[in-house]
Amino acid sequence: MRAITKTRVVRSAIPKPKRAPSIKPTLDTRLSDAEQFLLPTYKRQPFVITHGHGAYVYDSAGKRYLDFLGGIAVNALGHGHPRIVEVVQREAARAIHLSNLFHNAYQGPLARKLAGWSGMDRVFFSNSGTEAIDGAMKLARLFGRKSDEAPGAAAKKHRFLALENSFHGRTFGAISVTATEKYRLPFAPVVPGAEFVRFNDVADLEAKFDDTVCGILLETVQGEGGIYPVSEVFWNRARSLATQHGALLIADEIQCGLGRTGRYFAYQKFPAKPDIVLIAKPLAAGLPLGAILTTEQIAARVSPGVHGTTFGGGPLACAVALEFLKTVEEEKLLENIRARGAELHEGLTKLAAKFGFIREIRGEGLMIGVELSVEGGPFVSEAMQRGLLINCTHDFTLRLLPPFIITRSQVREFLRLFEIVLSATQQQASAPDSGKSANSGRVAHAAAR
Repeated sequence: MRAITKTRVVRSAIPKPKRAPSIKPTLDTRLSDAEQFLLPTYKRQPFVITHGHGAYVYDSAGKRYLDFLGGIAVNALGHGHPRIVEVVQREAARAIHLSNLFHNAYQGPLARKLAGWSGMDRVFFSNSGTEAIDGAMKLARLFGRKSDEAPGAAAKKHRFLALENSFHGRTFGAISVTATEKYRLPFAPVVPGAEFVRFNDVADLEAKFDDTVCGILLETVQGEGGIYPVSEVFWNRARSLATQHGALLIADEIQCGLGRTGRYFAYQKFPAKPDIVLIAKPLAAGLPLGAILTTEQIAARVSPGVHGTTFGGGPLACAVALEFLKTVEEEKLLENIRARGAELHEGLTKLAAKFGFIREIRGEGLMIGVELSVEGGPFVSEAMQRGLLINCTHDFTLRLLPPFIITRSQVREFLRLFEIVLSATQQQASAPDSGKSANSGRVAHAAAR
C-alpha cells in the first residue's frame, strides 16, 4: 500500500496595498517661467492655451473654449484655417524674410488688392497697428509742412486732433493721441501738439480745428473705448474741416476694418473717404502685419529714406494676407458677418430684456459691445469657467469679436452659454455706486483695457 504523503502548501503572504502617496498639484513650468521672466505687462489667465481649431481653442488640460475674442480681433478666420495653413507651410519653405531693398512676390499684389478694397492709391506695410499710427502721424506732419519752412523748425501746421475715449496704440506717437490717461501720463512729456475732442461733438470739433492742425485721427468704431461708432454727422464735419484747413482725415480701422463690421471698411458707410486708412489686426490672419493706405497726393510727398521698416511687408506675411483677403471674398464672408451679427444682436437684445443690468447693445457686424451697469470682470471669469472666451473693456463693456467664419449653430451655442453666465453672475450685479455707472459720462470709460 502506497503511503500518502501530505503536500505542504506554501502560502505567500499577500502584501497589503500601499497607501498611495498624496500628489500635490504641480505648477505648469511654462506658467512659472512666464511669471519669473516676462515683464508683467499683462494679467494673463492661469492656464496655457495649446491650440485651436475653427472657432474653438483648447488648453493644456484639454478643455475647449468657444472663442468670441479672437485674439482681440486678429483671428478673423478662426484657428487652423486650411487655406492659411497651406500658404504658411508653402512660403515658410521658400522665404520668410528678404528685406525691403528687394521686391518680393506678394507685396505688390497685396497692395493692389488693398487699394481696390479701400479706394486708396498707395500702401506702406508695417509690423503692427501702432507703427502704422506713428507712420501716419509722420505723413501728416510731412504733408502739412510748407516748402519754405526749414526742416528742423516746427511747422505752423503741426497739431493733431484725436477723440476722447480713444486708443491708438502703445508707441510714443500713438499714446500721444490716445486719450486714456493711464496709457499716456506715465510717459509724459509725450509728442507735443495733440488735443482731444469730445466724442461725436461737432461743436467741440469746430472750436478746436484751425489752420495749425495737420491731422485728425479717429477710430471709425472705437474698440478699446467700448464699441462706440462715430456718427455720420461727426464724420462728415471732420471731413469738411480737414479739407477746409488742409489737414488729413486719418481713419484708424485697425480693429474695425477689413470686414469686421460687415463692410470691407467701416468708413464705407459714409459718403466721404478719409485721406489715410490704418489697418493691422486680422490682415495676416495672426501673423504680425499692419499697413498705411493713402492717396496719390499724399504719397507724392514721400521719397526713399523718409520712412522705412525692417520686417514690414515680408514675403510670408504678405502671402498670408493676400490669401486672407481672397478667402473673405471667395467664401463670401461679408454676408456671413452681417447675417451672424444680426442673429447675435437679436439674441442679445432678448437677453437684455431679461437681465436688467444690461444697459445697451452696441456695434456692427461681428464687433459688438454689451454695456452693463455693473463691472464686467466677474462675467468674463464666469464665461471662462463655462468654456467661453470674451473680455471686458473699460470696466463695464463686454466685448465680442468672434471670427468671420462663425456659424449659426455657434451663435446659438454662444447665446446659450452667455445666458448661463448672466444668470450665474447676476447675484453680483448689484447697483453700482453713483458716479461709477457705465453711463455716468464718457470719462467713466477711460479705464484699463
